[in-house]
Amino acid sequence: MSIRGRLFALGYDRFMAGTERAGLRACRRDLLAGVSGRVLEIGGGTGANLAFYGPGVESLTVTEPELPMMRRLERRARDQAPHATVVRAPAEDLPFEDGSFDVAVSTLVLCGVGDQVRALRQLRRVLRPGGRLLFMEHVRSDDPRLARHQDRMNWLNRLMAGCACNRSTLASIEQAGFTVARVEHGEIPKAPSFVRPMITGSAVAQPAAIAVT
Repeated sequence: MSIRGRLFALGYDRFMAGTERAGLRACRRDLLAGVSGRVLEIGGGTGANLAFYGPGVESLTVTEPELPMMRRLERRARDQAPHATVVRAPAEDLPFEDGSFDVAVSTLVLCGVGDQVRALRQLRRVLRPGGRLLFMEHVRSDDPRLARHQDRMNWLNRLMAGCACNRSTLASIEQAGFTVARVEHGEIPKAPSFVRPMITGSAVAQPAAIAVT
């Protein structure tokens, strides 16, 4: 367990508090409104989404690869989602059978996974055909000038936040065998300009026979 990992987990909620209050928490609530069935959330972090899973959720499984984060996630789950199952696992190697879930949730995770393509294929695999991926991710801007700025600042974002700020995540979702059903382009409130572009929405997992490989 690295010192950096422990410090990042310890300070994450405090670091994000202003952004959450300024609108990100509301985005989480809206994204998860009405979610039902067997739900998988990847990269649960400290559990910022737990309060928004309603009574329609049949089962909730939350993965988190980093042990310091997972310990904080487990504590919050005991208070806010006591029936949730917390599993230590990276998004690139999900330890679940094919078609195990109806809904998968990714919020500010696909920016930080080591292999985004593999992670999305894993999500496609563990979702039943027709299952939904709900996403809220900061992404590469469509504005060329801002996108170039993101490229220049990506090293700093990786150093400070451990993720990339310039990934074309929506295209990656489609290439992994999902059909985007809804997407909204917005901004992460109170975030630096190079991290601000954000997408929220849902995508449908296509049957494996026609999924892009």
